[in-house]
Order: sequence, then C-alpha cells, then structure tokens
Amino acid sequence: MPEATKIDIRAQSLEELRAFFVQRGEKAFRGNQVYEWLWQKGAHRFEEMTNLSKALREKLEERFVINHIAVDQMQRSADGTIKNAVKLHDGLVVESVLIPTETRTTACVSSQVGCSLDCRFCATARLKRMRNLNPDEIYDQVMVIDRQSRLYFGRPLSNIVFMGMGEPLMNYPNVMKAIDRITAEDGLGMSPRRITVSTSGVPKLIRKMADQAPRFNLAVSLHSAIEETRSRIMPFNERMPLSELREAIAYWYDKTRSRVTYEYVVWDGVNDGDADIRALLDFCRAAPCKVNLIEYNPIDDGMFRQAGESRIQAYVDALEGAGVTVTVRRSRGKDIDAACGQLANKSTGPGE
Repeated sequence: MPEATKIDIRAQSLEELRAFFVQRGEKAFRGNQVYEWLWQKGAHRFEEMTNLSKALREKLEERFVINHIAVDQMQRSADGTIKNAVKLHDGLVVESVLIPTETRTTACVSSQVGCSLDCRFCATARLKRMRNLNPDEIYDQVMVIDRQSRLYFGRPLSNIVFMGMGEPLMNYPNVMKAIDRITAEDGLGMSPRRITVSTSGVPKLIRKMADQAPRFNLAVSLHSAIEETRSRIMPFNERMPLSELREAIAYWYDKTRSRVTYEYVVWDGVNDGDADIRALLDFCRAAPCKVNLIEYNPIDDGMFRQAGESRIQAYVDALEGAGVTVTVRRSRGKDIDAACGQLANKSTGPGE
C-alpha cells in the first residue's frame, strides 16, 4: 500500500486493533500488544514490536503508519529550561518546553500549529493557524519531555500544562483524547490533577468541558476584567465577551468544585490602574479562584511593556486583602524564547 494511503495506527482504538488481528485469523490479544507498544512504550517503528512475529509486523507495515514526532532542535536555557522544536510527520513545526524547579518538572505542550486566536501580546498568535495537532502528536510531546526530565534531572515528569502554541479549546476533541491517553492506566498513567488546560477563554467550550466532569485543572488567560481593555488586547473578546466568560467560569466551578486560575500580565499604561484592579476583584467573585501575576516577555516590537513593581504590588495587596490567593510568577527560559507568549518557531519556522 502506498505510504500516503496508509492509516495512522494511533487513530485506531484498542477494539479496532483487536478486530484487525481477528479478521486475519490471529488472536485478539495481539491488538493489546500493539496498543501497549504504541501508548506505553512509545514505539516509532513496527520492527520494535519484538513480541510479534516478523510476519505480523509486516502485515502492520503494509496497512498502517506510525506518524511520530521528532525533536528537530533542542535548546537549553541558563536556568535549566529546555525548548524543543518538534517536527511533525508533515514537516510542520511546533515547540514544547520542559520547565524544571527543585521539586518538579513541568511539560508545556502545544495543541495547534500556530493559533486560532489573536492576542496582540503573544508571538504565537501572529502565526497563521495551519492545523490542529492530533492526540498522538500531543501525547508524543509529553513522552519526549518525560524522557528529557529523567535524563537531565533524574526524575520523571510531574506536571503538564497546555500553555504552548495554540488555543487548546479550539482543538477540543483531540486535546481531550490526548489527556485520556496521558492519564489512562494503559497510557502514561499520570494523575489528571497534575494537568492544567489553559485557555484564553472560550465560554461554550468551558461549559462543555465542565459537563464531562474532568479532574484536571483549568486556567484562563484573563489579563483584563474590563470589556473594552480586554477587547483591545485580545480582539476575539468581542465575540466571546467577559460576561459570557464569567458565567462559564461560575458554571465550571458549580460542576467540578475546582477553582480556576487566572493568568494575568500587568502592562504599563494598559491595565495597571486602580480601576483595572477593582474590575479584577469583582471578576474574582464569580467563583473561587487564584491569580497568577505573570512577568511579561517582550516579543520585539515594544507595543507592550511590563508594569512597574509598585503597580504589581498594588494588585497583590488588593487581591490578598480580598482573600484571593495570588502568586507573582517570574518567567523561565527567556534567553531561548521559551517563556510564556514567546513560542513562535524562531529557530526553524513552520514547515521548514
């Protein structure tokens, strides 16, 4: 069978793989063996499946293909952060990041080639969205970073954040399938409590996600709780206004009893005024939450500048005074453009 017409084997369910073997006069458990090779052992070639006969491996080769990713380039930051330029089977490139601390290692993974949204402060948003990632391509990023964590830091991956390239909720089915494989006992077996899906705020999909009773965490890139300001820095907000987002977050908490995290950058002259602080405090009343104040990472054109420490402290004082948990997060990996908002394939470029 020509390569272009072969079926991506990781798009097959366990039941479909079992049926493939039964239809060829083989035992159904052979499908289980293949499934284990694909999702637990991370096999990239059928010849690696050594508990199958050569004849069976050849049958798989004739029918299927394993569209695995490859690390095209790896960069290491002075602070230990690792950024991977990941080449997909069709030549397109995304980036993923390993973020180490003294107690854990976190994988920041991508969900789209480019991005569906238009946040003006984010380098990824300036890339054309070329396609969604498949579940296996998301899964592979996690496997690669787990191996790097074990190799360079002597411990397995502990956390996963969907904060890389793309808007995860605009690739909803594939992201959910990837999380299922990551958390499944016959997958990577990671706890869903160690996974955070970060969205810029797609209300109807936050509601949909809540209805599925997920056990992972939700983060929302908020950046302003004033409608006009948020629409200026995140133009898609005009189609998905804060009023709808607020209702969706309340719905999320009602369904999951899991508090949301607001990711929030404070920019000089954009959202650093007292009115901005009051608006955020009011928004935080929608549901139990915590706030991460994130250091801004410039993307070269100078449109946005980090606010001064006094204004950030004003946010901290107001939030703590209202009983809201707040953390000031300093970015890591800035020297290799691996920090929040900087992923833009500078090293290789999409499709190169």
